[in-house]
Amino acid sequence: MTELDPNSALINLAEKICTPSQLLDRVARLPRPLVFTNGVFDVLHRGHVMYLAQARALGASLLVALNTDASARRLGKGPDRPLNNETDRAFVMAALASSSLVTWFDEDTPLELISRIKPDILVKGGDYDMQKLAETQVVMSYGGRALALPFVDGYSTTALVQKIREG
Repeated sequence: MTELDPNSALINLAEKICTPSQLLDRVARLPRPLVFTNGVFDVLHRGHVMYLAQARALGASLLVALNTDASARRLGKGPDRPLNNETDRAFVMAALASSSLVTWFDEDTPLELISRIKPDILVKGGDYDMQKLAETQVVMSYGGRALALPFVDGYSTTALVQKIREG
């Protein structure tokens, strides 16, 4: 039996995380079709995991773009959100088998990232009207697809945070 090196596991995890400035080079090395999704992913729950697994199944690679802490705060989910900072959220996302690469964006939407990397498939949660998103128009302009995946009923970070606070 071989001895496991815990440091190599951390290195492998960190290799799945890249800065937006490194993104073009890193995406070029990923197998296609490339699926792109984004969000805060503050407190990971079953709904997130199932959504990300479904997104990954649509292509050969999944790029997860996280809202930075500042971007997440502008979404109006509450003054103390996100509960987990962007670095911690990136490591949790990178630990998932479904994610191929994790990055972040500081803008209100990932429109600029999507325009630069040109994913084959854009995926959002079922609460989005894909036809109303500027990101959809960009992806469709070069022949990509934009899909909304259904929510898993009963799972919400906001509801979970509220339940914890109520004790």
